[in-house]
Amino acid sequence: MDHHVLTNGTIWLSAPTMDDVDTITECCQEQSIGEWVTIPVPYARENAVTFIEDIVIPGWAARSPTWAVRLRPDGPVVGTIGLGERDESAAEVGFWLIPAQRSRGLMTQAVNLVCDFGFRADGLDVERIGWRAYVGNYASAAVARHAGFRYEGLSRLGSVQRGRRRDHWLAARLRTDPPGPADGWPAEFHRGRTTAATALGFAEGMS
Repeated sequence: MDHHVLTNGTIWLSAPTMDDVDTITECCQEQSIGEWVTIPVPYARENAVTFIEDIVIPGWAARSPTWAVRLRPDGPVVGTIGLGERDESAAEVGFWLIPAQRSRGLMTQAVNLVCDFGFRADGLDVERIGWRAYVGNYASAAVARHAGFRYEGLSRLGSVQRGRRRDHWLAARLRTDPPGPADGWPAEFHRGRTTAATALGFAEGMS
């Protein structure tokens, strides 16, 4: 798959490269990212190199693209977002954003851009995009809800993070779902609880 740059004029999503390794390494020192994402902790420069070489490059060569989130076309990485192929008609979104850029709606914009690409015939042409987050990650849930994901439930000890099983929430957005915030989320997700704007990576070691 060729690289696709996505933008709405506020954020730019482009494939991270080896030039971004040092910035990604610095970003992933943030404790809240390590708490909610399946990255190595502690996170070293070699982990960022592995991320580019083993996840980003082969992902774009297949059907699992990863983008760096930037605030201008040539700007530094402030987050990452990716779509991991589940099968020919389904993918799963994973993302993180640095604390300084949270609570501005940027990740919701990024998720919408990526979902639009995922559903497009000239994109991944999938019918379903799933989302998972460890229980307690209310900010990630807020992003998913505002981006039109429908809540589907709780998976008890359904994920593994660095050798430990954890409960996670499930939600999904279908190609036929209307845009905008989704109804049907339990009341606890409407109480303004906040934490890191991150979601589970779709592959171990995702930054």
